[in-house]
Amino acid sequence: MFFAKSKKILIVEDDKSVAALLLANIEALDCAVFVAYDGETGWEIAKEECQDLVIQDLGLPKMTGIALCKLIKSDVKTSHARVIMLTGNQNVGDMEDCFRAGADAYVNKPFDWDHVLRHIRKFLPAVLGEGD
Repeated sequence: MFFAKSKKILIVEDDKSVAALLLANIEALDCAVFVAYDGETGWEIAKEECQDLVIQDLGLPKMTGIALCKLIKSDVKTSHARVIMLTGNQNVGDMEDCFRAGADAYVNKPFDWDHVLRHIRKFLPAVLGEGD
């Protein structure tokens, strides 16, 4: 018998090594995981799969992370999704822009997996049976 995984997480990251690292760690949480390498593909997957959580880069090809976050948060099908923004930029203005766009968390690269995992636990407590 097949049981659907309870939570869906979308990774939108153009750096394939970062995407692979996130994918390997998140798959261990027994979530359904989807990966896109640009903003437009991320938006298409988000609309189709109605993710619970999106972990996305700020600097994406084909559509910026800010634009993607705004679309996710403004569409009735996807607005429930929590968004964690990842960026190598350490600019306060970028952080403010992310939160104005609707991001729920902002994480600088290089990131510590435990820090990202704390956000996942906070936003999806049922995944690990924990929450803040």
